[in-house]
Amino acid sequence: MAAANENIPIIDAHIHLYTKDDVPTFNWCSPDHPLAKQQSVEEFKAATEGSTPSGFIFIEVNRKFDLESGAQDGSGWKEPLAEVAWLRRLVAGEPQEGDGYTKEDAALCKGYIPWAPMPSGAAVMEKYIERVKEAAGESWPKVRGFRYLLQDKPNGTMLEDKFIESLKLLGRLKLVFDLGVDQHNRGRTQLEEAVEMIDRAHDNVPEEDKVVFIINHMCKPDLSVYNTQTDTSFIAWRTAMFTLSKCSRTYMKLSGGFAEMPESLRARPHEQIFDALTPWFTVLLAAFGTDRLMFASDWPVCGAAAGDDAWHKWRKLVERLCWMASLEEAEKRALWGQTALKAYGIEQ
Repeated sequence: MAAANENIPIIDAHIHLYTKDDVPTFNWCSPDHPLAKQQSVEEFKAATEGSTPSGFIFIEVNRKFDLESGAQDGSGWKEPLAEVAWLRRLVAGEPQEGDGYTKEDAALCKGYIPWAPMPSGAAVMEKYIERVKEAAGESWPKVRGFRYLLQDKPNGTMLEDKFIESLKLLGRLKLVFDLGVDQHNRGRTQLEEAVEMIDRAHDNVPEEDKVVFIINHMCKPDLSVYNTQTDTSFIAWRTAMFTLSKCSRTYMKLSGGFAEMPESLRARPHEQIFDALTPWFTVLLAAFGTDRLMFASDWPVCGAAAGDDAWHKWRKLVERLCWMASLEEAEKRALWGQTALKAYGIEQ
C-alpha cells in the first residue's frame, strides 16, 4: 500500500510540548511518570523523523491552576500564563537555554490552545483573556481558542451556567473550544453531557456567534470492545458521534487511540490494529466526513502508551484508512491538514 499522504502536507492537530523544568507544574505528572522529561520541539522532530509535519497545533498541558484565587487576584493562573509566555518565545523564534527548539522551528507552530478558567464564567474569562493577550504579545493571533479539560472533572461541570456563559463568550470572540471527554473511563454520561452542553451553548445564539467545538481523541472510546454489534458502550459511543456531528460547528480529532486500546493490541502490526479499529474509524468517517475530521497524534502521550514509534504507527493507521476508504485527493488533503486549518480559523 502506497503512503496515502505522499506529497500531502501534514498538520498535526494535537501535540503537547514542554521542558523538563515544567514537569513539576503539571496536575497529572509524578516524578516516575514516563512523560516526566523534556518533550519539546526537538524531541517531536526526532519522533516524527522522515515524516515531520509541516505544522502543528499546540494544546495546553493541563498545568496546575486554582480557579478561586485566579478569579480573585489572578495568582491561580500563574502556570497556564507561563505556558503562554513560553509559546510566545517559540512563535517569535526567540528560544532561551533549555527551551528545546530553534529559531527556525517557529514556523511549525500554526496555532495554540491555552488553558482557560471556563467554570468561572464570562466576566472572569474576559479578565483572563486580557492576561493571555499580555503574555502572548505578538503571538496573540496564534491563540485560536482555549481548553479546560473535562475528562477528569465531576459530572455536571460542563453544564453549569457559568461554563455555558464562557462558551458563548468564546463564540462571540471567534475563539474555539477544545473539548476533552473520556467515555472509556467515565462512561456514557460524559457523552450525554457533551451533547447537552453544545446544545445549550448554541441555544438562541446567532449562527455567526456559535462557538466551534473541536473534540479531542474520538471522545476516548473503549477500544478493547470485541463485539461491536452488541456492546452497549460501543452503541452509546456510535449514537453520540452521529448526534454530535449533526451540529455543523463540531469537528473531531482522529487521535488518542493507543491510550484506549489494550496493550496486546498496541503491540500488533498496524495492519492488525487497523482491522480492530475499523468499526470506530468507519463511524467517524461516516458521521463527520473528511471536512470535519482531522489527523492528530496526541504526541507525546501516544508514545507513553505505544513506544517510540507511536507517531509513525498512528500515521500508518490513518494512511490505511485513506486507502481503505478510497478517499479522493481533496479528501486526503482535508484529513491530513486542511480541515484542522479551517476549524481553527488559520489562514492558509
